[in-house]
Amino acid sequence: MKSRTTAAILAILLGAYGAHKFYIGQMKQGWIYLIVTIVTCFAAGIVFWILALLDGIKWLQMTDEEFAASIEAGSQA
Repeated sequence: MKSRTTAAILAILLGAYGAHKFYIGQMKQGWIYLIVTIVTCFAAGIVFWILALLDGIKWLQMTDEEFAASIEAGSQA
């Protein structure tokens, strides 16, 4: 089971690069974050970082069970 605290910290600090997505096993989304951020010379990174920041804050407010359910649902989508 992945740690929600670790995922949240990765989202807050390295969210523009998709580090949190790679950590929770959502590889496709992680690659999208990383490639788009680099291709746009980090301009899109600001948008992705804001989205990741919101994910990180949301995950910190969840219980471990809610976090596990949310990443399981996200990996099947």
